[in-house]
Amino acid sequence: MNPEKDFAPLTPNIVRALNDKLYEKRKVAALEIEKLVREFVAQNNTVQIKHVIQTLSQEFALSQHPHSRKGGLIGLAACSIALGKDSGLYLKELIEPVLTCFNDADSRLRYYACEALYNIVKVARGAVLPHFNVLFDGLSKLAADPDPNVKSGSELLDRLLKDIVTESNKFDLVGFIPLLRERIYSNNQYARQFIISWILVLESVPDINLLDYLPEILDGLFQILGDNGKEIRKMCEVVLGEFLKEIKKNPSSVKFAEMANILVIHCQTTDDLIQLTAMCWMREFIQLAGRVMLPYSSGILTAVLPCLAYDDRKKSIKEVANVCNQSLMKLVTPEDDEPDEPKPVVQKQAEPNPDNSLAKQEGTASGGPDGSCDSSFSSGISVFTPASAERAPVTLHLDGIVQVLNCHLSDMAIGMMTRIAVLKWLYHLYIKTPRKMFRHTDSLFPILLQTLSDESDEVILKDLEVLAEIASSPAGQTDDPGPLDGPDLRVNHSELQVPPSSRAGLLNTPGTKGLECSPSTPTMNSYFYKFMINLLKRFSSERKLLEVRGAFIIRQLCLLLNAENIFHSMADILLREEDLKFASTMVHTLNTILLTSTELFQLRNQLKDLKTPESQNLFCCLYRSWCHNPVTTVSLCFLTQNYRHAYDLIQKFGDLEVTVDFLTEVDKLVQLIECPIFTYLRLQLLDVKNNPYLIKALYGLLMLLPQSSAFQLLSHRLQCVPNPELLQTEDGLKAAPKSQKADSPSIDYAELLQHFERVQKKHLEVRHQRSGRGDHLDRRVVL
Repeated sequence: MNPEKDFAPLTPNIVRALNDKLYEKRKVAALEIEKLVREFVAQNNTVQIKHVIQTLSQEFALSQHPHSRKGGLIGLAACSIALGKDSGLYLKELIEPVLTCFNDADSRLRYYACEALYNIVKVARGAVLPHFNVLFDGLSKLAADPDPNVKSGSELLDRLLKDIVTESNKFDLVGFIPLLRERIYSNNQYARQFIISWILVLESVPDINLLDYLPEILDGLFQILGDNGKEIRKMCEVVLGEFLKEIKKNPSSVKFAEMANILVIHCQTTDDLIQLTAMCWMREFIQLAGRVMLPYSSGILTAVLPCLAYDDRKKSIKEVANVCNQSLMKLVTPEDDEPDEPKPVVQKQAEPNPDNSLAKQEGTASGGPDGSCDSSFSSGISVFTPASAERAPVTLHLDGIVQVLNCHLSDMAIGMMTRIAVLKWLYHLYIKTPRKMFRHTDSLFPILLQTLSDESDEVILKDLEVLAEIASSPAGQTDDPGPLDGPDLRVNHSELQVPPSSRAGLLNTPGTKGLECSPSTPTMNSYFYKFMINLLKRFSSERKLLEVRGAFIIRQLCLLLNAENIFHSMADILLREEDLKFASTMVHTLNTILLTSTELFQLRNQLKDLKTPESQNLFCCLYRSWCHNPVTTVSLCFLTQNYRHAYDLIQKFGDLEVTVDFLTEVDKLVQLIECPIFTYLRLQLLDVKNNPYLIKALYGLLMLLPQSSAFQLLSHRLQCVPNPELLQTEDGLKAAPKSQKADSPSIDYAELLQHFERVQKKHLEVRHQRSGRGDHLDRRVVL
């Protein structure tokens, strides 16, 4: 500093003392400055006051010499004290040089700057509020200062500033929010603590409505909630708790839509506290905002569904996620199936376009355009949708929802409870919005079929419910109007194509509208027959599924759909099956289900009497496919009381190749005859005169069996038949006995018998081709 320079009105003694290295001398100079400024205030000499402040600022506080800077700081504080209530007129000139010293490398100087600013603010009080942002910015930096003395000084200044803000009603919250939003992403724990403490203060002031600006700081709050310091996490929990209480009290003023994506992101974090807190917020948002949250359903489901598979270590998160899932599902109503009249929002705010906001913030985390379910996100990045003054209707966008559900269902590593929840969602959507959902059926169909191989019975049950709804919904008719909204998403899956073969072989079958509809399923839609075809294809390609779950799947379908339709369509498809071994196995499975399942009691009764054209038509259809397995064909004749035809069939068995598998089938049939299902057949043995062909057929089975337990069982049964001599029948018997059921005139039994012979001949040829010359003899039974 140039000693010859004129610093008037500051005297040379004052100047010299301000530059002194001793604090006491600088303090004396400050008292002289205070006295001098008071005189200027008394004289109303603003020119000299400004000159003094400018000199202290430019020549001292911003000087290159450290002692001069210290003198300038204490001098500016003295000016503020002298000015008193008039200091507000000069605050800009007083504050700026002091704040510049906050960045000084010397910790002592930073401390003196803090002390000087404390005195300036203490005198000015509410007058400093227009300069709050620069003060807050400076304090936020000092909060993370490594020097404990500086930090202590900044805390005193911070408390003073908080007191001023609390007692004032002129705080500019709008101007402060951008700075708060910027500073809230600091990674320094002291800076975070400073930010949280200020948010708590502002939230406690009645005249300050921080809730309006919550969307701009919510993401940062969740970032701070993941801090390593327990104290900071606890403080942040308190802040978020206070905000949530305020939201519950005043839901009508909350900008739910602008915060939805923020919660979606933090519901997917690996930090348990953040995830639980975000999930609790999501639960409240769905319950309070209602349909306002529907545009964000895909993102919410991406976050919620994986949590449903958590174990007991994350039980709390799982329970809250389940509530979120159920609440969101309830928001979908039949009105969402209407294309032109979307349901209006009750909320007094506009709905942002989810195509914009979700694409920006959810990205792949919400099952975005790339179709992935990646839940990663960039820390510290938040995108906020600007509010609009106009209300907009809420439309359910199924594309994103179905994409997320499909993604989760395709992931074989996903937990069982999540898969069940996905299937419940699909079922719910098909119930509530069938017309829109059928746009996506072709893309969902393959994965739904694949899910039938799941290890969990519960998952398979839910999967069957969805498939049954698809197969029976009126919205699934092929002549139904096209897609209701957006482009048609139908794709041509080879799995869904119906074989173009003719159905002319089916007796008494009415004309059909097209090849995609089974002639026997007038109450089903076009997807029913597709489902039956693809189910059988899956059984054919995955034999273990047929062995382990085949009966279970078919029995459940018989409960969910019409059993007659199922058996009729499957028999129709198997009639054209090229893999004869599979056809035989499948027929055996269907026959076992037909004869033993309680679910098919009504169908069995229908087949027993063959009184109606429909039952006769069903019998003929089943018979033609049952011919793939000779023993099952006989059992079908036993069930339908066609004993004479059963006897004729058994006579043909002499021309068949008797294998171990064949005898095993006969053995099982004998066991079935002893079951309750054939009680009526055993009772008919008492009437020998009117049931001669029944007894002959049973004796025919007996003659086929080797000396085994089944042979003994059937032999003992036949020994109980009274009056064996009555087994003889007249060769010329032209009419059936009075109580013997007459053959139905609409059924050509001779043609059926010829069909049986043709099918068995084809089976024999295929077996010979497979086994090679002479190899098939190994499976013959040597008696």
